[in-house]
Amino acid sequence: MTGERRGARPTRHVVVMGVSGAGKTTVARGIGAATGLTFAEADEFHSPQNVARMRSGVPLDDTTRWPWLRDIAGWIADRGAEGRSTVLACSALKRSYRDVLRQGPLRVDFVHLDGPAEVIRARLARREGHYMPASLLESQLATLEPAEPDESVLVLDVSLPPEALVAAAVKGLGLPASVPVGEHRDRASNPTSGMLG
Repeated sequence: MTGERRGARPTRHVVVMGVSGAGKTTVARGIGAATGLTFAEADEFHSPQNVARMRSGVPLDDTTRWPWLRDIAGWIADRGAEGRSTVLACSALKRSYRDVLRQGPLRVDFVHLDGPAEVIRARLARREGHYMPASLLESQLATLEPAEPDESVLVLDVSLPPEALVAAAVKGLGLPASVPVGEHRDRASNPTSGMLG
C-alpha cells in the first residue's frame, strides 16, 4: 500500500539518523513517547545475512543496503496508509539512502544527530549487546553525507543529553507534544515487534 487514505488527516514521518552510537534509538523512542508517533528500529529490518556480515566486522555496501531501505520505506508507506505517523531510528548515511526513505507521497523529515567522532567512539565503547562493532564506526563516518540544502534535515548536537535532543526535535519539527485520548494507544510500545522478529 502507498499513500494515505482519502480524507484522512495527513501523517508525519520522522527518521532520526546518524552513525552507529549517536543515540538514534534513544532519541527516536523519546520522540515516539512524547508525541504518539509509532516507533520502529531500522536495524530490526536487516536480513540475517546483513546482521552476520556486520557482526563479523564487514561493513555493508550499497548492494546489501538497498533491499533494507526499500523494506523500511514500505513500512513507512503502509503506516501512512493506515493513518499512522511514525518515527524511525535509521542511519540514513547517504543522500541516496534518504531519497529512498522519502520516496512516495508521504512527508519524511530527518533529525541528524551529529557531533565529534570522539564522543560517539566513547559511547560505542560503553555499549553492550549490539551487533555493530565499534570498528565499523570509521566506515560509517566515511560514508556519511551531510544534508544538502534542499533536504528537510534538522541537525542536532549529539553531545546534548537525550531529553534535550528529544525536546529540540519535537520543537524543531513542529510535532504535536501530545496526542488526543484514544489515538495511538500503543505510543510507548513497538508495534513492529511481531513482524520484525
